[in-house]
Order: sequence, then structure tokens, then C-alpha cells
Amino acid sequence: MKTIVLANQKGGVGKSAVACQLAYFFSQPINQPMNKRVLVIDLDHQRNTTKALRTGGFCVVSATTSSKLLTDPKADIEHAEFVLVPGDGDLLKMEKKAAEHNAYASNLLAFLARVADSFDVCIIDTNPNPDIRQLSPLVVADYVLAPIELNQEAIDGIGDLLNHENIGIRRIQATLNKKLKFLGILPNKVEPTPFQRDNFRALSTAMPRNTSSQCRPASLQSRNRQRSPRRKRPACRCGGSAKRPAATLGAKCAPSSTKSHN
Repeated sequence: MKTIVLANQKGGVGKSAVACQLAYFFSQPINQPMNKRVLVIDLDHQRNTTKALRTGGFCVVSATTSSKLLTDPKADIEHAEFVLVPGDGDLLKMEKKAAEHNAYASNLLAFLARVADSFDVCIIDTNPNPDIRQLSPLVVADYVLAPIELNQEAIDGIGDLLNHENIGIRRIQATLNKKLKFLGILPNKVEPTPFQRDNFRALSTAMPRNTSSQCRPASLQSRNRQRSPRRKRPACRCGGSAKRPAATLGAKCAPSSTKSHN
């Protein structure tokens, strides 16, 4: 079983939507050879993934909640081809119990090991706060994918996700989970605006290995080709609060060592 975490320290970028879409895609027989046995764990107290998958009716909703996976060393779930472990209100209480944080991560790791033969893919949705609900899955996962909106706030969230001094992906890769691989940045909720195009170029320049042209949504590419070539200056540069030069975006997402060196 491979475990994928959806993470970004900015809310509203579409983590839950991407989690649901990935889970549905992996689970569908029509997508042979995808047709995987899928486990979804919702660690976001807002429970958007839980609501969507429960409403869709495609999966078995476990009676075990995600907070129980972190607190109960013997937590178990139903066995089916497509299972959701729903979020619950107790997730909000977990960050305050600092003495239990190591146990939370250990319990989640042990649970994933127990069900590893029952599923092919585990998708974990996280909350945007840099706390134990985001740290524990990053410590035990194989991959992390960061959905992003091409606006300043979401890009700032990527910088924090990569370089946070305590739970940044680069720190986790160096210390707690050396197998963790950063799949990259997934532009989401794309609008064909000059501002978003400009931010995409800045991200591609700052992180060429993680924001390849292949990640660029087709809708953005096709619509961009329809725009007038004479409109070269992004409207966002003319006023408003969500503006930042491309060079600053690069610095925000650069590795900590690079930033300090510069």
C-alpha cells in the first residue's frame, strides 16, 4: 500500500476535492489497471472529504473515526474495496495534547501497517494548520502532493509547507521520514487571468522540478492561447493587495539553505 498525503498550509485550495477525485479515480474498474483498493482518511476537522464521499455513496464509511486512528493503538476498520475513515470533532482537541503527539504518529503508523495488505492506496486529507493532524501523516506517508491556487496566499502556504522549521517537508525528509517524496505542486481552481499566469511562471522558475509544464491545467493553456497578445501587463500589478514580484515568490519557496545563503 502506498500512502499519499494532500497538504498545504492554506485552506480553500482544493485539497479535499483533489483527495476525493483521486480516490474515485483509483477505485473505478473502468480505469484498469487503476482499479485499486482505496482507503481514505479524513484528518481535517472541517470534514469536506467526509461529506463529499459519504454523499456520493461510492464507499463504505467506517464506524471508526480518524481521531480514533491516532488515539487507539488497536483501532480497526471495515474491510472493503473502497473505505472512508471519516473526520470528527475530536480532531480539534488533538493539538492541545502535546504529550500524546508521539503516540498519535506511532498509532497511525501501526494502523497503516495493519491494513497494508487490504488496500493498494491510502489517501489522507489534512487540515491547513501546521499541527499534529498534518505532521503525523507526513511522518508516516510515502508521498505528499500540494494542491495550490495561483494566488499569493496559497503560494505563501507552499513556502511554509516546504520550509516550516518544525513540520516543513524538507525538515521531515531530513529527520523523521526519509522515504517521503514530494510529488509537487498541483495548480487547482485555475482562472485564466494574467495574475495567475504570472504566478505560475514564477513558481515554475523557482521550483522547476516540482511545477513542471505538465502540471499546467489544459484549461489555462487553451484559454491563454485565446487571449490578446497585446495584453502583456497583469491587471494585478496595477492595484490591489495580492501582488508580489516574481522574484519574491522564488525566495519564498526556495529551500531554507538557499534562502540563508542568498
